[in-house]
Amino acid sequence: MTENVIPLFKDPQTEDPTTPTTTPAAPVAVMPVPVKPVRVWKRTGRAVVRVATHDRTKGTGRAVVRHGSYVVGGTRIVTRRAWDGRTGARYERLLRAAEAAGNYEAAGDWEERLSRFREQRHRRRMDLLMAPEKLVKGAAYGVGGGLGALIAIGVALAIANKDAGDVFTPLMALVELIRLLVTLVTILWGPLVAVGPWLALAGVWAVGRHRGAAPQWALPTSARADDAGAPITPSIVVTALRDLGVAPLRNAIKEMGDAGAAMLGPIRIAGCGVEVDVTLPSGVSTAEVQGRRRKLAENLARHEHEVFITLPTAARTVRLWIADSGALDEPIGPSPLVTDETMTADYTKGRAPWGQDLRGDAATLSLYQRHLLITGLSNQGKTAALRALALWLALDRMVEFRVADLKGAGDWAMFDGLATVLIQGPTDEHVIEATEMLEGGVTEMERRLQAPPGTTFPPLVVLVDEAQVAFMCPAVDGEKRQYGGSKATSRYFMAARKIHNQGRAVNVTLWQGTQDPTDQNLPKLVREGAHTRASLALGTDSQARMALGDKAVDGGAAPNLLRPGLDKGTVVVASDGIKIPAGQASITVRTHYIDTDTAGVIAERAKALRDGVTTLHIVDPGEERDALADIYSVLGDTSRVLTADVLKRLSALSDKAYGTWTPGDLKRVLEDAGAEPYKSDGRMVVGRERVARALANRPTDGSTSAQM
Repeated sequence: MTENVIPLFKDPQTEDPTTPTTTPAAPVAVMPVPVKPVRVWKRTGRAVVRVATHDRTKGTGRAVVRHGSYVVGGTRIVTRRAWDGRTGARYERLLRAAEAAGNYEAAGDWEERLSRFREQRHRRRMDLLMAPEKLVKGAAYGVGGGLGALIAIGVALAIANKDAGDVFTPLMALVELIRLLVTLVTILWGPLVAVGPWLALAGVWAVGRHRGAAPQWALPTSARADDAGAPITPSIVVTALRDLGVAPLRNAIKEMGDAGAAMLGPIRIAGCGVEVDVTLPSGVSTAEVQGRRRKLAENLARHEHEVFITLPTAARTVRLWIADSGALDEPIGPSPLVTDETMTADYTKGRAPWGQDLRGDAATLSLYQRHLLITGLSNQGKTAALRALALWLALDRMVEFRVADLKGAGDWAMFDGLATVLIQGPTDEHVIEATEMLEGGVTEMERRLQAPPGTTFPPLVVLVDEAQVAFMCPAVDGEKRQYGGSKATSRYFMAARKIHNQGRAVNVTLWQGTQDPTDQNLPKLVREGAHTRASLALGTDSQARMALGDKAVDGGAAPNLLRPGLDKGTVVVASDGIKIPAGQASITVRTHYIDTDTAGVIAERAKALRDGVTTLHIVDPGEERDALADIYSVLGDTSRVLTADVLKRLSALSDKAYGTWTPGDLKRVLEDAGAEPYKSDGRMVVGRERVARALANRPTDGSTSAQM
């Protein structure tokens, strides 16, 4: 059969392109098309990679490494145990650890133990030298005694059986027993020799497996240790410190061997976590450990906010508080102000129940004659924390509040009828009113300072929330003095400074809440004038220093490491009014949250303790009035009127002039005129006859101004 082969090339000289081909072409040989050889090595390489990366191959490899590590690690552990048991290596390690930790008393104790061990070991070795002689003597005595006993038994048998051959029966039984034992050993020796190494291998494998000698990556997924939330042990703490990245610390721990725990004090349960003191080796500063808080927390399988580093009184020591995993994300219980409806306050001796410290103990704060500053980022619970303190203090009926809320969102509305002044709003006009309120506090402070020595005064708390609005206010008065700012001509700033300087001596204190502090919205002189400084979450270390001061931050306070949004209501406090562990400069408190509705209920309880307070919502410079004449007029025809009722009538007569008057103001005016109040039936009253006599006897050009 002939095949038609199509030529691969045509001859252009013999072919006419216009004439169709009618006859088949002559057979032409076909040249094979060259084909590239298959790159076998590439295919082989891909196959090898595919096999090597297959899950089954990986699993097999991990199993080989895992079990091999068990054997190697178990052998190392058993060998080390044997070596430690036969030598003084353990004592030497502990001795070096004590020296590295600077604990020379413990080092001397371990050196003494090492000497005793060596002495006892020498005694045992000398006993071994005498052992062969004693063994030979013992064996001779044993053999002789044994043979004698067997013969005695044989004699007894011979007498009993009346057969002289029974004398050697016990000896022959012994020989038969020896032969049987030799036979058993001969039979079992071979298998024991064959199985013995495998039994030893299985033993060291079991030790390695029990001690977790294999690397984590080689373990099966289900058996890999999840350290998150694991209980804190000395070995975990030492390992975390070793891997902290501080070379002198790492080297010192390596020299200590597995006795690095000698650096640690007892691990104590402290609230929702544990606490441990770490004595650092020579050459390692506390600042180096403090500066690596995040890495230390990660080494401890904790989040950064769950580890706190402070400095106790002992030198070269850091105190670690490590929370139980997730414990700080759980809410704390309600405030005692909510649960105890009979609670009252005592400004002088009482302490406000503010929350819980990290140990879980109640954190209470003394407010007696202490200026207060609380700051933080926006929406972190600053107002709620400040308001909780004010609500507790309001349960002392003697305390007067003058409040300016420069946010005006109604957070302080429940103080209407409780505070003598309540300003709410964020505008420049509200800042002006708040400044005049503060200046009114200065006037009251100066009046009290000029009173006779020994005069006591009721507490006056001037409270400004969102104070940064006041400091940043650009408004100026008629004399071109700015209300805001931080200069000597700034009215709000100067009023705050005056109260800070002298107010506490006469029970006039300034409380301020501000957010996102800077040198512009919270001047240095103002923030340093506060006795109690508290901070919620902040953004930077510099802000933390503004809020709490350098001493607190250098001592471990770190509000900038709190988590915005997640640590709402958590404050870092620097104050002598709260119990702070010895050696620490601050304490972290998780405050009780009291919502606005509940705050209103507590405020009603505080109002019930008072006879009635008229709240001014606008501070006016006032008008000139004759206070003594007004007092006489409100007395009417009654011979004597309670001082509380006189104040109410004066307020009704002119709220602008008398709305902020206190019993102390009324007493001052009457005493100056010689018509001081007196007691009647155990209650302070104002006598009409005394006031009338004072009016008649005073100079015609004199009057007592009601302008405050």
